[in-house]
Amino acid sequence: MPPPLRWCHLDGRLIELGQARISPFDRSFLFGDGIYEVMPVYDGRLFRPDLHHERLARSARALQLRNPHSTAGWQALLEELVAANGDGDQYVYLHLSRGAEAGRNHAPLPQVTPLVFAYCAPWPQVAEATLRDGLACITAPDPRWARCDIKSVALLANVLLRQQAFEAGASECILLRDGALTEGSASTVHVVKDGVMLTPPESPQILPGTTRRVVEGIADALGIQRRNERIDEAQLRNADEIWLGSATREVQPVTRLDGQPVGSGQPGPLWRQVYDAFQRLKRSG
Repeated sequence: MPPPLRWCHLDGRLIELGQARISPFDRSFLFGDGIYEVMPVYDGRLFRPDLHHERLARSARALQLRNPHSTAGWQALLEELVAANGDGDQYVYLHLSRGAEAGRNHAPLPQVTPLVFAYCAPWPQVAEATLRDGLACITAPDPRWARCDIKSVALLANVLLRQQAFEAGASECILLRDGALTEGSASTVHVVKDGVMLTPPESPQILPGTTRRVVEGIADALGIQRRNERIDEAQLRNADEIWLGSATREVQPVTRLDGQPVGSGQPGPLWRQVYDAFQRLKRSG
C-alpha cells in the first residue's frame, strides 16, 4: 500500500502526521479496544459515506463505546481531512479508540474520553495484470472470534491469515467455517454459479461489508440474479466465478483457488459487467 499523506486528524485537530502522538495507555493499543473504518475517496468525494457512518455507529454500540460525533460531525471532519490532503483519489482510515486511562484495567469499561485518529493515503491503483488475469487465493479454516460483524481493530487473526496467503504467493485467504464459506481475511467473497451471484448471509461470523452492499446494488441494476445463502466448500471450489470485494479492492476476480483454476481460469463475464458498472458509479458523484 502507498505511504500515508501529510495531514491527519487527532482528537479534533488537523496536524501533520509526523507530529501525531498517542498515549501508550490507549486501550486500542493495550487491548485492541477500538473500531475502525476504511472509506474510498474518488475525485475528492467520500464514496458512500452513509454506509460507513452506519457501520461505525453499529460497531460502537456493540462495544458500548461512546461515539463522539454525529453523522454530520464525522462527515465534516473527514471532508476537512480529505481537502487538506489534496482531494483526488485516496482513501481514509478512521480509528475510534475507547481512549486512555491511567493504568491497565480490563473491566468495568472505563468512562474515559474516546480517541479519534484519521489519516489519508493515495488510492492503491489496481494492476492491469489483476484485471487481465485475476488473482490467486488460498483457503484456510476460519479461526477468528465469534463477533466478526464488529469492525474491531483487534486483527491479529486476519494478519496471520494474510501472511499465510502471502507466503503461498496468493492475494487473499478465503475462509471456511464448519464446511461453509464465511469471507476473506479482509474482503467479502461472492461466488457465481450458473449465472447466479451467491453471497453468504450476514451473521456474527461475517463483517457487513459496505462494498458488498454496493456490489449487490449494481447486480440488481444489471438484472443479475443473486441470493444470500450458505455456500459450502464444494460450491466454492466448483464456482464459475469468484470475486473479492472491499473498500480498497472494489471488486476483483479470483481465477485460481488453492492452485486450481476457477471456472475457465480467466476473469468471468459477470465480474466484468459489475466491475465496469462500479467504475461508472464511483465517478458519477
